[in-house]
Amino acid sequence: MKWHDALNDYQLYLKIERGLSQNSIANYTFDIKKLIKFLEENEMIISPIEIEHTALQQFIYETSKKVNARSQARITSGLRSFFGYLVFEDYRKINPLDHIESPKIGQKLPDTLSLAEIDKLIGAIELTKEYNGVRIGERDRTILETLYSCGLRVSELTNLKISDLFFDEGFIKVTGKGDKQRFVPIDESTQKYISIYKDEVRSKINVQKEDKDTLFLNHRGKQLTRAMIFTIIKRLAEKIELKKTISPHTFRHSFATHLLENGADLRAIQLMLGHESITTTEIYMHVDRSHLSDVLKRFHPRK
Repeated sequence: MKWHDALNDYQLYLKIERGLSQNSIANYTFDIKKLIKFLEENEMIISPIEIEHTALQQFIYETSKKVNARSQARITSGLRSFFGYLVFEDYRKINPLDHIESPKIGQKLPDTLSLAEIDKLIGAIELTKEYNGVRIGERDRTILETLYSCGLRVSELTNLKISDLFFDEGFIKVTGKGDKQRFVPIDESTQKYISIYKDEVRSKINVQKEDKDTLFLNHRGKQLTRAMIFTIIKRLAEKIELKKTISPHTFRHSFATHLLENGADLRAIQLMLGHESITTTEIYMHVDRSHLSDVLKRFHPRK
C-alpha cells in the first residue's frame, strides 16, 4: 500500500464514516502529509504498513524542534488516529504510536471577553462606514452581535442562510461540524440587527447567483470568508487597543462562559454550542468558579 492511497482511503473514511467537514479532514491529515514529505526528503522508502515506531519517533523529534508541546501532542494524536484506522481496516496488526507517549501539557482554557470588552468592540464599529456603496459597518455590527449572542463557530456564521432564520419561533437553524444541524435560540435584539442589515444593507447588494440565500455577504455579493471575519475582529481589537489576542471563537467562548456564570444549565449550553460530548462543554467549568458558591447556597437542600 502506497502512502497517498492510504491517505485517500483515510480521508474517505473521515468524510463518510465519521461525517467530518472538509476543514476537520484537512486538520486530521495535515501532519500525515508532513510525514510523507519527511520520508521522501530523507529517502526512507517505507510503506504505511511497514513503518515502525522508530521512524515515526524520528519524524516527531525533528518536527518538535520547531513547535511547542501542544503542537507536538497534536502531531502524535493525528498520527495515532491515522494508524488506528489502518489497524481497524486490518492493514496493520498494531498501531506504532502505541509505543510513543504524547508530551504532558496542561489544559488550555479558552480566552474570554468581558461584557464591557464586547460592548467596546462593537461600539468601535463605524456604522456609517461604506465600501463601494455597501454599509459594511452595519454588517459588521450584526456579525459580532450574532457571533456572541448565538455562540456560533465562524464557519457556522459564514454559512448561515436567510432560510435558516425562524424569527417567529425565536430560533435560527445552524449547520455545524459534520453537517449536523441544530436550532439555536436568538434574542429579539439580535433579530433586530439582522433584519436591519438584511432589509437596508444586503437588499442593495448585487448578490451573486450562488449566494442568493447566504446571509452575510461582501461588497461584491459573495459569501464572506472565515479570514474576513478574523480580519474584522483583529482590526477592531487594534482600534480599541485590546491587550488580549482574540478571534471569532473568543465570542463563542465568552457566550458559553457568561451563560454558565449566570446560572445556565451545562446541558443547555452543550445543546446550544452543538458539542457532541458534555466533556467538551465542561471546560467552561474551569474558566470562572466564582459563581459556584452562589449555586450551592441557592440550591443545596440543607443550606
